[in-house]
Amino acid sequence: MDLAFTDEQEMLRQAVRGLCTDALESVRLLEDDPKGFDDGFWGQLASMGLTGLMLGEEHGGSAMGLLDAVIVYEEFGRSLVPSPHLESTVVSAGVLARAGTPDQQAEWLPGIADGRSILTPAWLEPDNSSGPSGIRLSAVADGEDVILTGTKRHVAYASTAERLILLARGETGIDLYLVDPKANGVTLTLQRTVAGDTQYRVDLDGVRVPGTDRIGAPGTGWATWHTVMLDALVLVAARAVGAAEATHALTTDYSRERHQFGKPIAAFQAISHSLADGITAIDGARVLVQRAAWTRDVGRSIETLAPMAKMFATRTCRDVTGVAIQVHGGMGFTLECDAQLYFRRAKSWQLNWFEDDHLEELIARQVLD
Repeated sequence: MDLAFTDEQEMLRQAVRGLCTDALESVRLLEDDPKGFDDGFWGQLASMGLTGLMLGEEHGGSAMGLLDAVIVYEEFGRSLVPSPHLESTVVSAGVLARAGTPDQQAEWLPGIADGRSILTPAWLEPDNSSGPSGIRLSAVADGEDVILTGTKRHVAYASTAERLILLARGETGIDLYLVDPKANGVTLTLQRTVAGDTQYRVDLDGVRVPGTDRIGAPGTGWATWHTVMLDALVLVAARAVGAAEATHALTTDYSRERHQFGKPIAAFQAISHSLADGITAIDGARVLVQRAAWTRDVGRSIETLAPMAKMFATRTCRDVTGVAIQVHGGMGFTLECDAQLYFRRAKSWQLNWFEDDHLEELIARQVLD
């Protein structure tokens, strides 16, 4: 195997790293913010062609592969970049590119590609699983329209989005709809989260949506969603790898600087071995993520690799950031310390975008079938 990146990919990494240099300060400023991201930074992503990262050139995108996107997301994770990139550029754009009508694609994909339009998915529901059985929000036909009633939670950047990509259960199964978050009957409530990021509860009370705003054929919504989510899982995993590496580096630096009993705490076996375990797991997670992305780019199935990468990388990030808090001691929980920023987001990423139970189901299904 050739695990080396091309010169162009290394240039992409350096460009994104330079763009994200001061992102940690934005993270602090934007915690629990109703909008949750910086317009200036979003504009810079757009100017670099990154808001159309994997969209085809026919839609104004950059037509990059998933391995290129992994490079970008490792840097996003390293700096904890707060932006709706995953929700809009990857998931929403992916759904429309895969199943949208020509009119829907023409209306939304060029705007997503150049950063003018932001769309976000609404799929998780209170006390329900992240699998298809968790979709209970009802879609009832009424003439040529559909009436949507129910609740979604953890909808990122809902107040800024022009449309929600919403999963609902109709007569023939699960469907995807374009829903205006400002429509009559839609109520947005900002949630408090462990990560301090911008997520909303979205209540829909008899919201009328034209039938032309359904994405894809009736009953095909979950199949489309699952396929797009495989790409998203790999990128969440890449983000976790970047965050874990950055956390490991700041923990290593601190363990060299902090002295107890006349020597740096890195000299103590409990700490040095924990750091050794962490970097080993990070390297393993990175290889798994890159293998999943490469497999996707050469046209092979990632039904097993994508959930494996997400589960292992987010667990690794959670473990590495947990060690960081322990090594920093009480200071690790203070607002001034960067370790707590990574620690809180690591747990959030582990829980979101398919939790471990559903990932294990997906992997076991491939193994057993």
